[in-house]
Amino acid sequence: MKSKGLHARKPANGVGGREKVQKDADDLIWGVNAVREALETRSLGELVVQKGKGGPRIQEIIDRAREQGLRVRFMQSDRLGVPAGCRHQGVVGRRSAAVFLPFDRLLDLIASDPDEISRVLILDSIQDPGNFGSILRSALAAGFRYVIFPRQRSAPVSGTVARTSAGAVAHLQLCRVGNIVEAMKSLKKYGFWMYGAVVSDDAISMYETDFSGKVALVVGSEGKGIRPLVQHHCDHLITIPMQSDFDSLNVAVAAAIIMFEMVRDRQAG
Repeated sequence: MKSKGLHARKPANGVGGREKVQKDADDLIWGVNAVREALETRSLGELVVQKGKGGPRIQEIIDRAREQGLRVRFMQSDRLGVPAGCRHQGVVGRRSAAVFLPFDRLLDLIASDPDEISRVLILDSIQDPGNFGSILRSALAAGFRYVIFPRQRSAPVSGTVARTSAGAVAHLQLCRVGNIVEAMKSLKKYGFWMYGAVVSDDAISMYETDFSGKVALVVGSEGKGIRPLVQHHCDHLITIPMQSDFDSLNVAVAAAIIMFEMVRDRQAG
């Protein structure tokens, strides 16, 4: 089945873009000692290493970050995002704005939840921090308690995400996993049904879908939608019926519409 993703608009250039860069820089720390101390307190959400940099101290930082399940990226020095002239020593950390729930602990919690509040949101490769934060804000408002997303294909939960979420990150149970498909398989064993949000004529209208029982909504990336393997493990593919030929909603808006419809459908039932 071929389907288009739920697309996001690109951020505008100009003053707004400069402000976003500044806010993103506020989330960063740099330098070997500062980053190593942040790893000790588990306060980082991502590690960026300058390409070509090495040595035992930097390798120790990389190894520790990977032990903690952090995303580690290697980039050219002009793309590290730090202020000009700072002595970053080739390592930059992005602070995390949230405490993450281990997946086995999430399973323990949902095992005791009644069906009427058993709602899980799965974000497959949401890259834009603004979209990520907006989705989290809507998830909390719609009564979704748990949010699962991948370590390596997701925007870090930075200050930008926290600000856009209007503080929702502090009230949700956020869980980073190494493999979305394996997480979905585990949730199915606990009685969850997987609903994948797509834009496709072959998908079922969300208005004609029964959302009773334990439900998990899977939302894909801004450009490509849900990855094929993840989509394959969805029990149902659902879509938002459009009233015109315009069929590309912002992913954060689309996610919000579907989440609230899932809640409405269960309350009506």
